[in-house]
Amino acid sequence: MKKLDLDVLEMVVAVADTGSFARGAESVHRSPSAVSMQIKALEDALGKPLFVRNTRHVAITAEGKTLLDYGRQMLALREEAWASVVRPEIKGRVTIGVPDDYASSLLPQVLGKFAVAHPRVEIRVIGLPSSALVPLLKDNTLDLACITKTRGVASEFIRYEPMVWAGSAARKVWKDRPLPIAVFAQGSTARAHAISALQRENIKYRMSYESPSLMGLVSMVEAGLAIAPLARCSVPAHLVQISENEGLPPLDQLEVVLARSARSGRPPCDFLAEQILAEMRA
Repeated sequence: MKKLDLDVLEMVVAVADTGSFARGAESVHRSPSAVSMQIKALEDALGKPLFVRNTRHVAITAEGKTLLDYGRQMLALREEAWASVVRPEIKGRVTIGVPDDYASSLLPQVLGKFAVAHPRVEIRVIGLPSSALVPLLKDNTLDLACITKTRGVASEFIRYEPMVWAGSAARKVWKDRPLPIAVFAQGSTARAHAISALQRENIKYRMSYESPSLMGLVSMVEAGLAIAPLARCSVPAHLVQISENEGLPPLDQLEVVLARSARSGRPPCDFLAEQILAEMRA
């Protein structure tokens, strides 16, 4: 009898979504070696590879894509079945705010699972920098916000997210002085961490680009016009993470938190907050 372990399928989905065994393992709260071993055992049982591995990137095979599609459906059905038994049916609307660098990597899986488990809850996402989301919490435009910890905002700890310098392998502009950097707009904690680190090491720099948009920063880095200090979870696979051996200072990590507005004491908000905290905590 052929068996497909749903937990292993969840690992396959996580690795495919993140493009990395390390990041995939982090998202399912397992070690990279355990995830690699489980997927290898599945590949041996199937007699076909699911991923092509190299030192920098993981690519999914045609057979892997086929299994991935079925895996998503099976996992969604598991979530729906679980919720239908253990949770009362809820309906309503939840508005959640999240910065670009977290929206692209940390929240999609959680929101997707929640949408399947609670199809009658409408989810609205507002993407803005953390500093711009805080006023929206205070005036109750938002119910929840997944943001970088901000002074004066009550919140629950989710995780620490490392920060790295991201650059283009095609143009090693991190060797230039003054150092060209692309940073988020004024008020960004990531920006403040980067400038503080450079000043501590007396490294001269120039701001080549400022933007509230992650895609704007990534575009500058892709063009080889600057390097950018980014949350590690948001660095695209085709960019390089520059090590300290290249002469750049280490960056302080970011504290990711969940904040709630005064009017968020409703079942849809409570259940989504509970799921975010359970799944995103490292």
